Amino acid sequence: MKSMSSPASLAAVLLLAAAWLASPVSAQTQSPAAAPQTSQAPAAAPAPAIAAPAAPAAPAATPPAAAKSEAVSIGVPGMKELSPWVMFLSADVVVKAVMIGLALASLMTWTVLIAKSIELSVASTKLRSALKKTAEARSLAEAQMALGGKEGILPSFLAAALREARMSAGLSSDAGIKERAASSFQEIVRAEARRIRIGMGVLATIGSTSPFVGLFGTVWGIMNSFIGISKSQTTNLAVVAPGIAEALLATAIGLVAAIPAVIIYNHFSRVTKSYLELVSRASGAAARLLSRDLDRSHGSVHSRAAE
Repeated sequence: MKSMSSPASLAAVLLLAAAWLASPVSAQTQSPAAAPQTSQAPAAAPAPAIAAPAAPAAPAATPPAAAKSEAVSIGVPGMKELSPWVMFLSADVVVKAVMIGLALASLMTWTVLIAKSIELSVASTKLRSALKKTAEARSLAEAQMALGGKEGILPSFLAAALREARMSAGLSSDAGIKERAASSFQEIVRAEARRIRIGMGVLATIGSTSPFVGLFGTVWGIMNSFIGISKSQTTNLAVVAPGIAEALLATAIGLVAAIPAVIIYNHFSRVTKSYLELVSRASGAAARLLSRDLDRSHGSVHSRAAE
C-alpha cells in the first residue's frame, strides 16, 4: 500500500508544480486579449460630452480710416462753436439783412408797447379825473371852471358844446342845436380813436409779416447750404449743419418778432376799447350839460315873457 501511494503523491506534486509554473504564462496570454475588450468598451458606449460655452468673439478692429473720420467728425471746431452770434456773422448777406430787419421790427414792437402803455395810462387817468370833477357841475360854464382850462378830451367836448350854443343863439329849435352838437362830438370821438390807435397798425403788420420774412431768410439759407453741398460733394454733418442752422435762425428771429407783436396788439385792442368807452361817457356828460343849459335858457325866456 505504501509503495502504491508514494508514486501517486509524487504525481500529484508534479502536477501542482506544473500548474504553478504554467499560471503566469496563461495570465500573460490572456491579458492582451482583455486589453482590446476594455479599450473597445468606451467606443461601444461613449459618455455624453458636455458642450463647453463658446468664447465671446473678439471685437473687430476698427479700420484706421473709419477711426480717423470718426475723430474728425467729433472734433470739428465749427460744430462746437455754433452760437447765434457766430451763425449771424457767417450767414449770407441776404440772410443777414433779414435778421437785422426782424431785429429792428422786434425793437419797434417793444418801443410801441412802452410808449402806448404810458400814453393810454395817462389819458385814462386824466379822463377819469375830469369826469369826477364835472360830475356835480350844473352847466357848461361850471364844468369848464371845475376843469380850470386844462386840455383833454372832455374840455374839447365842453368847448364844442359852448361854441354850438353860441353860434345857434336866437334859434328856437333846441333839437337842431343838440343834433349839431352831437355831430361835433362824433367827430371828436373819431379823431381821438384815430389818435389813440397810432402804432397799433405797426404791431399788426409786424405780427402778420414777420414769420413770412423769417421763412424767406430760411429758404434762402437752405438754398445756399445745398449749393455748398454740391460744391464740396459731401454730405458730412460738419458741412451741412452750419448752413441749415443759420437758415433756421432767421425763422426763429421772425417768430420772436411776430409772437410778442400779436400779443401786444390784442392787449392794446382791449385797453383801447376801455378808453373809448370813457370817451363816450365824456361825450354823454357834455351833451347832458348842453341840454340843461338849453332848458335853463328857455325857462328864463318864458319867465321873462310871463313877467
